[in-house]
Amino acid sequence: MGKYCASLGVLKGPWDQVFAAFWQRYPNPYSKHVLTEDIVHREVTADHKLLSRRLLTKTNRMPRWAERFFPANVAHSVYILEDSIVDPKNRTMTTFTWNINHARLMVVEERCVYRVNPENSNWTEVKREAWVSSSLFGVSRAVQEFGLARFKSNVTKSTKGFEYVLAKMQGEAPSKTLVETAKEATEKAKETALAATEKAKDLASKAATKKKQYV
Repeated sequence: MGKYCASLGVLKGPWDQVFAAFWQRYPNPYSKHVLTEDIVHREVTADHKLLSRRLLTKTNRMPRWAERFFPANVAHSVYILEDSIVDPKNRTMTTFTWNINHARLMVVEERCVYRVNPENSNWTEVKREAWVSSSLFGVSRAVQEFGLARFKSNVTKSTKGFEYVLAKMQGEAPSKTLVETAKEATEKAKETALAATEKAKDLASKAATKKKQYV
């Protein structure tokens, strides 16, 4: 039996804009693990729904304990199929994704539904569901726990990337990336440390001068 998780989130943009941003998500500062994306099929149905299939290539490093189950020459890239159904009449977009390689180690299936937020029509509600399973004898439970943790981490990156693209479309300055924030924090810490050092030197110098006056 595999692992299951579900979450409900909100993107601060109208559904039409989120739908457009969905196809412009890559590249963004939070998607460096996404190497390629290719549309392999697209059609409009008789009832005016847009059906698409994309092939994505991502890098996902395996934990060291899992690497021993695979030969050294096995590619660490993960190939993912993404099917999507866009219903402009009801303003919903549903996506299904799953990995097509490394299935012996783990299969992660995800279903997302994007619809107008019922409490704010200028926002979009996102419901995510994921199923993680493994057929690796003896360690399937550990693999599933790892897969679930990795999935939750990737969801955070995906949401931040989506917000970044939306901000650019809305003409706003995108929020700083984690790297930029960390760099600024490091520079500020250096400046604070330097100022503290200079102040300590100054106090030490004053103390030495005062001591000489009493000698």
